[in-house]
Amino acid sequence: MTILNEKNSLVLIIDIQDKLINASFNKQEIEKNSVIIANAARILGIPAVITEQYPKGLGSTIQPIKDALEENGAYFEKTSFSAIENPTIASAIDKYTRKQIVILGIETHICVSQTVNALINKGYDVTVISDASGSRFEKQYKAGLERIKENGGHIITAEIALFEWLKSARHIKFREVQSLIK
Repeated sequence: MTILNEKNSLVLIIDIQDKLINASFNKQEIEKNSVIIANAARILGIPAVITEQYPKGLGSTIQPIKDALEENGAYFEKTSFSAIENPTIASAIDKYTRKQIVILGIETHICVSQTVNALINKGYDVTVISDASGSRFEKQYKAGLERIKENGGHIITAEIALFEWLKSARHIKFREVQSLIK
């Protein structure tokens, strides 16, 4: 069992774009919790890498995530399902030298699952935020989470991530991060 550490984590946001989120069965949950994670990453100084699958056709990352991240995010376009197939994205992740990759995104059973598998194969410890991820259909979403777990990924919620990063109510940013879920 791995507990997240803010100094060793990197947030990877996969394809939470206009057209993809609007087609997701759990759209409101994805938007709410992805913004919480994006805000927490900014507050705690956790770097964020954001991918956009063919943005010309699918739109860009949703504005609430961009607003939450402010200048904390590095954005990359991709066409492969696994973000790691793009050497620029793989290099961006590697350069941070953080071993815990916290992933959220769309679609869980395709791009998220394939990216998780590729990162695990590269030696990363990968955790998926289940309530900030989704698919068009719940059946596919659940199958994607099962596949991720079978391949060695961890599945948690946004709130679990926040409190694992904080470790204690004495954390200097506790009140600021806690306010994200109140």
